[in-house]
Amino acid sequence: MITQLTALEHRTQSAACTPAKHADAPAAPHVVIEAGRGSLGGALIELWRHRELLYFLTWRDVKLRYKQTALGILWAVMQPLLMMLVFTALFGRLAHVPSDGVPYPIFAFAGLVPWQFFQTAVSQSGASLVGNAQLVTKVYFPRMAIPGAAAGAALVDFAIAAALLFAMMAWYGIAPGLGLALFPALVALLAIFACACGLWIAAINVKYRDVKYALPFVLQFWMFATPVIYPVNFVPATWRWLLLLNPLTGIIGGFRAALLNRPFDWAAIAVATALTLGGAAYAAWSFRRMERDFADVI
Repeated sequence: MITQLTALEHRTQSAACTPAKHADAPAAPHVVIEAGRGSLGGALIELWRHRELLYFLTWRDVKLRYKQTALGILWAVMQPLLMMLVFTALFGRLAHVPSDGVPYPIFAFAGLVPWQFFQTAVSQSGASLVGNAQLVTKVYFPRMAIPGAAAGAALVDFAIAAALLFAMMAWYGIAPGLGLALFPALVALLAIFACACGLWIAAINVKYRDVKYALPFVLQFWMFATPVIYPVNFVPATWRWLLLLNPLTGIIGGFRAALLNRPFDWAAIAVATALTLGGAAYAAWSFRRMERDFADVI
């Protein structure tokens, strides 16, 4: 009897001292999160899967932009409208800048509407990641959604300003021609280029905060380097090839041609399309490559 108890106690002590096989074994991970590989197709697919998040972030940016403002959404048309009045007085009346045979206010406003969208989208997208640092460091989601939402919110302003532009065209008795059918494609091209620039700037801004100081100056210089308040033929012929290196030259020129029933510069539009698509691919690849370090340096 004593022998049996001793054997039983020995087995009990051995079982107690033996570590549980499954207690200390790490559980197999259910989800593995890996850094992106920089593929444009993969980035767009991932963004499409989170399209509801993109929608809610866009709507949030729209509401926050005009929260506690007296004029509210009217600021979407006040900015390009006031700039049009200033440029009409300075360049249309005093400097007598040509306007391709259309009234200068319409000519200037047709260039300022797409430019204002581009400027707003790039500015807001460039600062979006730093402004949402708490969200970036705590929750996983496609980081492209944040700059994309900032650019999407600027489309609301663009739509309102474009409606005012159509009203001004009716006031001046200007009717668009068949070229108006290309207007949606030009809007899409402009949006892609703005998103590409905003995406790249947002990634750079995470690491180098000098961007927020340099960006306003760059955009101001960019506007005067773009045929927004002057036609392309205002530039000497020997320097016009430099304008083609700016995708906004072909895009804004296409806007005017589609809305004001002017001939299209197909060469400029083709160059703008190629540069836009190439720039979008590079911006997506660069963003995905730098995205791995966002949570550490933001």
